[in-house]
Amino acid sequence: MTKIAIVGSGLIGRAWATVFASHGFEVAMHDVDRSAAKAARAHIARNLRELAGYGLVADPKASLARIRVAEDLRDALKNVSLVQENGPETIEAKSALFAEMDRLAPRSAILASSTSFIVASRFSEGLKGRRRCLVAHPVNPPHLVPIVEIAPAPWTDPDVVERARKIYLKAGQVPITLRKEMPGFVLNRLQAVLLAEAFRIVGAGVASPQDVDKTIRDGLGLRWSFMGPFETIELNAPGGIPDYCERYGKSLTDMVNQSAGGDPFGAETVGRIMAEWSGHQDAARVAELSKWRDGRLAALKAHKRAARRKPNG
Repeated sequence: MTKIAIVGSGLIGRAWATVFASHGFEVAMHDVDRSAAKAARAHIARNLRELAGYGLVADPKASLARIRVAEDLRDALKNVSLVQENGPETIEAKSALFAEMDRLAPRSAILASSTSFIVASRFSEGLKGRRRCLVAHPVNPPHLVPIVEIAPAPWTDPDVVERARKIYLKAGQVPITLRKEMPGFVLNRLQAVLLAEAFRIVGAGVASPQDVDKTIRDGLGLRWSFMGPFETIELNAPGGIPDYCERYGKSLTDMVNQSAGGDPFGAETVGRIMAEWSGHQDAARVAELSKWRDGRLAALKAHKRAARRKPNG
């Protein structure tokens, strides 16, 4: 049985433990606060039960039984094939943690970070085992949204990248591999562009935040739930992608150039958005909405699993 170490038992760490345990991996979970790691098992048990309700997990009790709380970091890293780090999002914290993991983990173990923005070279350069370090960035929540961005450092061993890719595939994830380092990787860079334009549209008084959300939720998002941007535009012109770019490229370029510049997330724009936004911005409401979102994502994931894939072309 392949062994996985989860370092950090917060929201992402708990979701990763859910992912691996539900796909037959043995999981050791470590947190600097051991009581937090123990409490995380209750969250994971709920995750597994909810997934089972949608037919996404066959045996939630057996999955939970594969997760143990480690005594310390050394114990967590015993005989593991992959370490999934979920620590604080700072270079200093990750550098210190990766140095310790590099010292304690088996030489063959892959050291992967869940960081959302920091490239692997920033925290692995000085390590003796730097060739086994990479980023494996998930999307929140990983147990419901399966994409994983594998982003190696320039010195990461290609064999390590391939072994990591196979492990994530076995865990039911959809790994992509970056060919070069770029802060924010692929998903967050795409998301940032869309968010910036959404804020600009509301800030300029063009549309309400609710109508912008509807445009994605009931428009682009329906296609994007099963097609990517290149697959989408291939079908938006008779001659495919080259024809689309010939027809619409100049108009798109003009729009992009007009939108560029300035800070779309400034206080004035945020104030305009919140003046039209209903609901208090507090932890209780966010938790309630997150639970609702997770249920919708689970239903969508179950539907996509059952749906036939598009023909190969």
